[in-house]
Amino acid sequence: MKTKVKITFLGGAKTVTGSKYLIEAFNTSILIDCGLFQGLKDLRQLNWNPLPITVSKIEAILLTHGHLDHVGYLPRLIKQGFNGKIIGTAPTLAIAEIILKDSAKIQEEEAKKANKEKYTKHQPALPFYTAKEVDQTVSKFEVQIEDKWIAKNNYISYRFKYNGHIIGSTFIELDIEGKRFVFSGDIGRVNDYLLNDPKRPDQADYLFLESTYGNKLHPIEDIENKLTQIIKETINTRGNLIIPSFAVERLQMLMFILFKLYQKNKIPNIPIFVDSPMGNNVLEIFKRFPKWHKLSETDYNAMCKHINIIKSYADTWKTIDDPRSKIIIAGSGMVTGGRVLTYLQQLIDDASTTILLVGYQAEGTRGRLLKEGAHEIKFYGKYYPVKAAVLTIDSLSAHADQNGLLHWLSAIKNTPKTVYLIHGEPTAQNALRVKIKDTFNWYTCIPNLFETIEIEL
Repeated sequence: MKTKVKITFLGGAKTVTGSKYLIEAFNTSILIDCGLFQGLKDLRQLNWNPLPITVSKIEAILLTHGHLDHVGYLPRLIKQGFNGKIIGTAPTLAIAEIILKDSAKIQEEEAKKANKEKYTKHQPALPFYTAKEVDQTVSKFEVQIEDKWIAKNNYISYRFKYNGHIIGSTFIELDIEGKRFVFSGDIGRVNDYLLNDPKRPDQADYLFLESTYGNKLHPIEDIENKLTQIIKETINTRGNLIIPSFAVERLQMLMFILFKLYQKNKIPNIPIFVDSPMGNNVLEIFKRFPKWHKLSETDYNAMCKHINIIKSYADTWKTIDDPRSKIIIAGSGMVTGGRVLTYLQQLIDDASTTILLVGYQAEGTRGRLLKEGAHEIKFYGKYYPVKAAVLTIDSLSAHADQNGLLHWLSAIKNTPKTVYLIHGEPTAQNALRVKIKDTFNWYTCIPNLFETIEIEL
């Protein structure tokens, strides 16, 4: 009798957020990632709906990495009846705890602000989850080491493998009755400033591949030169350079690059402020897990000493009132919330302000609107005119581009039965599908959201 493996795409299908993939085989249910939908309103509203599965049957959740679009739904899943273990590498779980606590705090603050200032349609506005619910989630965390097969039962084993996207991040291999199921997670880049090159799978019968940049090549640009020019122009205009940044990896990378530019005398000693409580906590993760990155202890300490790390909201306002030209790095990377909104509220209508976007901007986010030249953006219930210059550096992305994805695939020695393209927008997925067909002649499928497939072993 043939065994069937069922896979349900509960997120990250034809979209880059909300990654959740349910695997059911041999009376075992495992969830790969448990992310939050971000961006377009229709997607965000899906977060409030219970998942169309029996959540209590899920025995374990395996996390590829700690970003919100891969872990942000965990507290809601527990509300729906999940009572198993949440498993990942030590840095991944440390990052997930920081991100979930920060997310809960922002949600509680925004609900409180919306109710106080009455710019909500909901009576009352409620946080998506609370700090207390995050504590319940963290209590279910279980650390597993990288590069070791772990037996779930007699039929299913799993292994985490380093993939260089953020600190702690991995791809996940599942061995189900001798067949290899590979979930790429988000694949990092070679020659990264802070991280080692991604490891690559040598075998995959069924491959679930991220496709964020499936239709793009990262531009070959001199990042240090470009940043130097932007900073000098900021000083010349006596303005402010605001860099919305993801708190994990991007923020630490920017700190490192700016510190190195100063060390090399490429930029003057312009004040640099990092305003991201979550980013500050992630800095500690780099200190705790030195084997997961390339940053030396000496450089780490010198970098932290050189840069002003903001500890309180009162210091946010002192920074805004500081008359000097300065660089402000603040969360969030897609301008969806966080401290960067406070700076933009005060400075976005000033022509001497420059906003530098340095990461992927998903559909429906304020970052995407700014990138596409919006003349105004809305937050805190009001519209703010965009008079600031908006610039982008695309080559700082933590995702592999199309060539990087093809290089990652090229280590696979067998021919996969199917490659499922996930975690990407349709245009990117279609381009990558054609490229994989032309390069490897592999069969590729693009699943729909909430679709279930059955695979006979």
